[in-house]
Amino acid sequence: MKKVITLGLVLTLAASVVTGCGKTSSAKENEGSSSNGVIELTNVSYDPTRELYASYNELFAKHYEEEFGQKVEITQSHGGSGKQALEVANGLEADVVTLALEGDVQVVADAGLIDDGFTSEFDVDSSPYTSTIVFLVRSGNPKEIYDWDDLIRSDVGVITPNPKTSGGAMWNYLAAWYYFEQQGQSEEEILDSIKQLYANVVVLDSGARGATTSFVENKQGDVLIAWENEAFLSLQEYPGEYEIVVPSVSILCQPTVAVVDEVAKKHGTEDVAKEYLSYLYSDEAQEIEAQNYYRPSTKSIYDKYVSSDSSNTITEVPADGKWINDNITLTDINHFGGWAKARADHFADGANFDSIYEQ
Repeated sequence: MKKVITLGLVLTLAASVVTGCGKTSSAKENEGSSSNGVIELTNVSYDPTRELYASYNELFAKHYEEEFGQKVEITQSHGGSGKQALEVANGLEADVVTLALEGDVQVVADAGLIDDGFTSEFDVDSSPYTSTIVFLVRSGNPKEIYDWDDLIRSDVGVITPNPKTSGGAMWNYLAAWYYFEQQGQSEEEILDSIKQLYANVVVLDSGARGATTSFVENKQGDVLIAWENEAFLSLQEYPGEYEIVVPSVSILCQPTVAVVDEVAKKHGTEDVAKEYLSYLYSDEAQEIEAQNYYRPSTKSIYDKYVSSDSSNTITEVPADGKWINDNITLTDINHFGGWAKARADHFADGANFDSIYEQ
């Protein structure tokens, strides 16, 4: 991960994979093929999925050639989810998007590139894996950071990305909002608490991986508000240097996947694009997702990775591989009225985030 983290905000990562054998009659001849007969597919994703899709693309290429008799070459693009959505809406030709939240996929749909009903095209609201938001602190937790109210103390420096460009940052903000709401605060009091939190932000990066770089590589801040998988990758890469603190409440993050219908039609890749996203639900792919610290949607596989340790402080990657901490209360986007309402209330120009954070 060290080399990957230092890439920071690099938006494009090519991951070309060619393996497998066999053919069935259901494959389209020359579908989306380049001059050498290899199908070319572009997946525009968000920052923290680099490692996941590096592994998944190899698995999928092998599966597709064995099942359909054609080679597939996948190109990956990564960056802040909100920025990635705008890039696709403005012309970056993605066959599929695998973004941090439904709202970012909706931006692409609003540009006329994705058909209505994309959340129903695949299982579990087109969210093959989930995550949540945790804290990453330095070894020994010197600032004694245990919950969201610790992030508003004047002696704590916070690292989190910008909700204007990062889907993960939106999840961070909403998880904090939910905590202060659960403390019985009024909306005015919640806004004040969130304002104090962002007043403590040392660096407001454009994406989640950039925020990880600021905290882990550049040693800025006292706490990183992080995707769960980012936090575990940091434990894995830097043993003994960091700890994960699981707050008392957080939010169920549901990354959303979709075929970019207009682009796939143009490229002739509709079938392979659908297969690419469908196969994320296969047992083999669900295992890869879990091994990359995403919560799989298949319950039997999810249960294999649930830890029996009730502690909310994690000092190392569990040797038995059971890393999922269920000792946490999770809300979801429905609590905020869905993504359209959440965007309008909190992240649109002039909405709550703009009112509490002076750019």
